[in-house]
Amino acid sequence: MNTLNSINVLDAIVPISYFNKGKANQIFSEVKKSGIRIVVKNNAPECVLMSPENYQRLMDEFENATLLAESQKRLSEPATYLTHDEVMRKEGLTDADLNDIEVDIE
Repeated sequence: MNTLNSINVLDAIVPISYFNKGKANQIFSEVKKSGIRIVVKNNAPECVLMSPENYQRLMDEFENATLLAESQKRLSEPATYLTHDEVMRKEGLTDADLNDIEVDIE
């Protein structure tokens, strides 16, 4: 994904009036080529356009960062561990209860 820096951010700005002038296809082509466009209305950012691939990559990175933060939080907290027998007793299960259960591991 192309990232924006202070130099090329100005090139990414598109006035919303361009859409009214029939330039939507041109703008979408620019998004495919360069990765991102910032649509401005009354000189203020209104929305950001990006390709579906870049959006998916961004969402994947966000999800990974969220999971990493959660795992670091959990690792920093004191943990108590239960043995298999303790869990079975706590849940009122016996080994016989587990015999007919099928588990699919991906």
